[in-house]
Formats: sequence, structure tokens, C-alpha cells
Amino acid sequence: MDLLLLFKAAIMGIVEGITEFLPISSTGHLILASELMNFWTKEKSDVFVIAIQMGAIAAVIYEYWGKLWGAATGLFTGEKKGRHLGISIIVASIPIIIVGLTFGQTVKDLLFNDITVAMGLIIGGLIIWWVEKNPPKVNAVEVDNISIKEAAYIGLIQILSLIPGTSRSGATIIGAMMLGVSRKAATEFSFFLGIPVIIGAGLLDLYQSYDVFTTTQDWAVLATGIIVSFISALILIRVLVAYVAKRDFMVFAWYRIASGLLILLFALTGWRLW
Repeated sequence: MDLLLLFKAAIMGIVEGITEFLPISSTGHLILASELMNFWTKEKSDVFVIAIQMGAIAAVIYEYWGKLWGAATGLFTGEKKGRHLGISIIVASIPIIIVGLTFGQTVKDLLFNDITVAMGLIIGGLIIWWVEKNPPKVNAVEVDNISIKEAAYIGLIQILSLIPGTSRSGATIIGAMMLGVSRKAATEFSFFLGIPVIIGAGLLDLYQSYDVFTTTQDWAVLATGIIVSFISALILIRVLVAYVAKRDFMVFAWYRIASGLLILLFALTGWRLW
């Protein structure tokens, strides 16, 4: 068993757990971390980057089990609040599922690179900066208050997250805020939207690329990444919810812009820090 490879997988899991629910692009950071550590072959690394996100989303299910169970059962029992949330999650998930199944592999083949990540980070950072400087009027304080129409718009915005560097969390959180959803409600709704999208994408990628992992060690590396991402994501979720209750996302805007410019500089000049 290659212990160094397992160690690198654990680091990738930490990166995923920390970045998945922050508006800074987990996929972009994982791609860059993979290149920085020379982690695995590109073919295996690309599958790993998608699959370990299931560990982070499992943390959401664990943390919000009660509310999610209420949303699921509400679809059948008719309990008003749970049914409304369940329908909202379904409506918001449909666009990216359709587009992802249709163009997901094409996006993966063409856009998983430094330049795309850099541009996604910079443009997303500028949008966050603008929204925080021009906050819209809040009309949905809690996640249960998000209307079906608003959920549909958030779902359309989520399609942008297929582009590496854009950030699924960033697109859905900031998109929801632009529609008048409170920062806390937007953050929680973004958590919930990740469940069908990330689990679906992870399972589909594993199914389509199952022959990439040919040894017991390959699966051990993947399992390590998933477990570590679950633990680190669980911690991050609790910290982030407390953070957004008191602070804005401006720090993430500046982080995105600065890191995007740095990545763009290295990509265009051929310089490397490693």
C-alpha cells in the first residue's frame, strides 16, 4: 500500500471538505491541489475529484437529517412546510441534472484546466463583491420561505457551476441572495441542492469510469478521500452557518479575485510554485 498516496488522498479530502460549501469552487481547488501534489494519474484524479464530493454531501445529510426527512416525507404526507421544501429542492435540481447528463462529459474534457478555473474564480469574485455592495431586499428569511419560482431561478443559476472555478455553492448562494433570499437561508438551500447533484454526479462518474480503478489500493485511496471529506465538511458546515449569521461574503470575493489572478499569471507565463 502506497502510504504517500493515501496521505495525498487525505489532503485532497480536507481540501474538498473545506471548499465544497464555501463560494470559492471546490472543483477548482481540487484540480489545483492535484497538480500541486502530482496526485495520481490524470484519469484517476479526474474521477477522484468528482467522487469524493459525495463524502462532503453525506455530511449535509447527517447534519440536516431531520429537516431533509421532513422534506422527503412531506412529498407524500402533505405536511405543508416539508412538502414545500421538498418540491423546491426537486424543482431547483432539474436544470443541472438535465444539462449535466447532456453536456457534463464535454465540460469535463474541455474546461478542467487552469485558465478556466482562474477566470471562473475572478468573475465569480466580482459578482460576489457587487452583490455584497448592493444587497437586495430580503423577502425569504428562512429556507422554508423560498418560493417555487425562486427555487426554479436558483436551479437555472446552478447550471453555471458546471464550469470549474465558478463554484456550485457560490452560484447558488449568491444567485439566491440576488433573488432576495437571506444569507443564512441561501447557504442552507445551497447545502440541500448539493445532495441530488453531487450524489448523482459522483455515482454516474464512478459507473462510467469504474474500470479506471483496477486495484484494491485504488479503492482504498478513494475511500480515504471520501471519509476525510465527510469529517472536514461536517466541521465546515457548522462553522459556516455560524459565520454567515454575523458576517458577509466579501472576504471570499477578494480571495477569489486574488487567487484567480495568481493562477492566471502562472498559467499564462508558465511559472510554477512547484
